[in-house]
Amino acid sequence: MGDLSALMAGFETALQPEYLLFAVVGVLLGTAVGVLPGIGPAMTLALLLPLTYSLEPTAAFIMFAGIYYGGMYGGSTTSILLNTPGESASIITALEGNKMAKAGRGAAALATAALGSFVAGTIATVALSLVAPTIADLAVQLGPPDFVALAVLAFLTVAAMLGSSPARGISSLALGLFISVIGTDSLTGQQRFTLGLPTLGDGIDIVIVAVGFFAVGEALHVASRLRRGPIPLVPISGRWFTKQDFKRSWKPWLRGTAIGFPIGTIPAGGAELGTFLSYATERKLSKHQEEFSHGAIEGVAGPEAANNASAAGVLVPLLTLGLPTGATAAIMLAAFQSYGIAPGPQLFSDEPDLVWALIASLYIGNVLLLVLNLPLVGVWVKVLRLPRPYLYAGILTFAALGVYAVGASVEDLVLLFILGGIGWAMRSFGFPVAPAIVGLILGPIAEEQLRRTLAISQGDPTALVTSPFAAVVYCLVVVAFIGSQWLKRRQARLDAAVFAVAQASTTPGGPTSPVGEGRPTVPSGKERRDAARTKNDETNDWDSGGQW
Repeated sequence: MGDLSALMAGFETALQPEYLLFAVVGVLLGTAVGVLPGIGPAMTLALLLPLTYSLEPTAAFIMFAGIYYGGMYGGSTTSILLNTPGESASIITALEGNKMAKAGRGAAALATAALGSFVAGTIATVALSLVAPTIADLAVQLGPPDFVALAVLAFLTVAAMLGSSPARGISSLALGLFISVIGTDSLTGQQRFTLGLPTLGDGIDIVIVAVGFFAVGEALHVASRLRRGPIPLVPISGRWFTKQDFKRSWKPWLRGTAIGFPIGTIPAGGAELGTFLSYATERKLSKHQEEFSHGAIEGVAGPEAANNASAAGVLVPLLTLGLPTGATAAIMLAAFQSYGIAPGPQLFSDEPDLVWALIASLYIGNVLLLVLNLPLVGVWVKVLRLPRPYLYAGILTFAALGVYAVGASVEDLVLLFILGGIGWAMRSFGFPVAPAIVGLILGPIAEEQLRRTLAISQGDPTALVTSPFAAVVYCLVVVAFIGSQWLKRRQARLDAAVFAVAQASTTPGGPTSPVGEGRPTVPSGKERRDAARTKNDETNDWDSGGQW
């Protein structure tokens, strides 16, 4: 009952006209940015991080929550109408939704995506409200060795799961950890890796790194691979949502929610994995398997539900343990830190008004998404026609202005574009950016807890593993690492099959399996990478390096 009364108090705060306006702005801005190909919620939050210095915390996080949910939803519109995922979690929606649109059922595809997002987001937010306080109560009992173990779990799983290989993920993590130690050591007062530059004496602000890696680096990468000429949009046609469409969609909505939420709570689980697993499940259970790869509504309903359910799942470890499980969560953690607020076990007791207002705003954001986005589909189509050079020039301009406004320092601008160049190079060569951000944010926390553990144990390193909780976590690290490799191989097989279907559907006489099996042959890894690079150069549809 205490949690319910706290949630009701959160609604009282979130429903105030001022905060409701921030929620509306966040949802609209997040959807608009999610619609744009190559720009996701992580970049949007990174661009808006400088606002955290001017807005009070509750308003900022209510707006961030709206951007987060809106960005996860917005990718479905561009996937369905343009066959270009606005962010990586919408790849599966592009496969089936665009086929539905070309078959004259674009309206039904958009409707099942919107309704599925609402259903999954609401159910997952209820689960967040029930699970998060319990986990926080248990986490209060954890000691410094336990938090070191949790940081190691986050480091290794994020590095292993994200990117095309564990080696690249770990390299990105190492870069983030290196940046995190630049500056003055708080314990000894010695400067570390500052090269004698006074600018680096206080370290590199997380805002500069986040905006540089995500906004500048991503904008340069996507802009460098833009196609030329007008964007061919599929017109919205057909009936919005029939009774038969509902019968075929409601079970995938529930299954997608059941898959997406728990995967979102796992370090490096991510929405992408949930959408692929949901698609595989629906393809196996559907009574209309012949429609898959030709516009099956289950292939839109399930993955979209998993996508939005995972968005709520990501907030569970972030709010209760202070562990970001992805890029967007890492940016939100940086925003908390900019206010001097440390997400973790004490958050629900130290900042109850803020955290429950944030959770309440998620419910409100779901309703706003449903009410606003279906009538505004025509507006989002016009946003898709925005000239890309203006778009990315605007992103770079706002990034520079935001960073300069924080410190009013030319040195910060130089650092911004240096880090932006590094982010561009990482993106171009297939190194994931998210592990670097996670390492940057969690690195100082892990270092502090490690030093505290060794100080308490008088330098005995066995204290790191003698805690029962820490020992269990290290065992989970091993299991998670092995399991992540198995999941990556499973996703790669599905990825290959999806890619082969897409290629076969656009190439007459494309490769298929022997007659009667009804499944495409799986191209080799080199063939998929080469084809993906070609498609990326031509249409900016997919990620570089053959990663979907």
